[in-house]
Amino acid sequence: MTSHVQRVRILYKSILKLHRGLPVEIKELGNQYVRDEFKRHKNLKDTDDQIRVFMWEWTDYAINLAKQLSVQHIQQEKKVGKNLHEQELDKFNDEQIVQLNELYLASKGKESETVEDKKL
Repeated sequence: MTSHVQRVRILYKSILKLHRGLPVEIKELGNQYVRDEFKRHKNLKDTDDQIRVFMWEWTDYAINLAKQLSVQHIQQEKKVGKNLHEQELDKFNDEQIVQLNELYLASKGKESETVEDKKL
């Protein structure tokens, strides 16, 4: 049976391998985001509720990305990703909303602005 640490490592490496199929401009951003998130959660124990949610969401991401990168899907859809529904966004805490906004801005090639930046 694999340990919690092994499962996390396998998921992490699988996601990075899947990112090889992404367009170059998204690949680097995606890899950095994955690295940051896994580092941020690396000290959690497998008994924490937060790690269960973390593993569930990243596993779901990996499965969806694998489906979206399949040849058949690319030929039909020609896009990668999915829209978030309002119900999903309602579950995000303030930090996650900020991260999502920063990720959006980075994907558009813009720098994030903080409230303090706007006051200057």
